[in-house]
Amino acid sequence: MAKANAKFMTPLTPSAELSKVTGTNPLPRTEVVKKVWAYIKKNNLQDTNNKRNINADSVLKPIFGGKNQVNMFEMTSLISKHLK
Repeated sequence: MAKANAKFMTPLTPSAELSKVTGTNPLPRTEVVKKVWAYIKKNNLQDTNNKRNINADSVLKPIFGGKNQVNMFEMTSLISKHLK
């Protein structure tokens, strides 16, 4: 069987901004997104009117490119920019 998701599971190093949420160890993209979601839920950053929107706090704002709010899909692509 081919390794379809091998690239998806490659551990990536988070940027300094992202490591405030995920820690500094390289992680697969799936784990990074999981940790960001855990952070969002722990800090009640989901918009109460529209659960697809995430409100940025001082930690997430640099990851979100300075935006105060992003949607879930936009968030995933913004997180990708912080992984090497």
